[in-house]
Amino acid sequence: MDVLERIKEQVENNPILIYMKGTPQFPQCGFSSRASAALQDIGERFAYVNVLEDREIFENLPRFADWPTFPQIYIDGELVGGCDITLEMHASGDLHKAIAEAAKKWPAAESDS
Repeated sequence: MDVLERIKEQVENNPILIYMKGTPQFPQCGFSSRASAALQDIGERFAYVNVLEDREIFENLPRFADWPTFPQIYIDGELVGGCDITLEMHASGDLHKAIAEAAKKWPAAESDS
């Protein structure tokens, strides 16, 4: 499968998804750490992709949504943005609303990522 098809599939199959450097438990950069912490603070589960473990995604994700940096947060298949936008949305309450709605779309039997 082409890398852009893989990315598209990940975005479409995960209602809440963050592409980040590292993992939520062990972030590898400050921006990824702050963005994933904002997602964790909401209390809903979310999927993540560690771009440092997948060179193809690391190299091609910026052209997928024309967003040059990491992290990238997708909610309901749409790019929300990176760290700054996520933190602004968290402070205003908009992130909680968007995530609460998207979280309803997780299949009941699916386990956390």
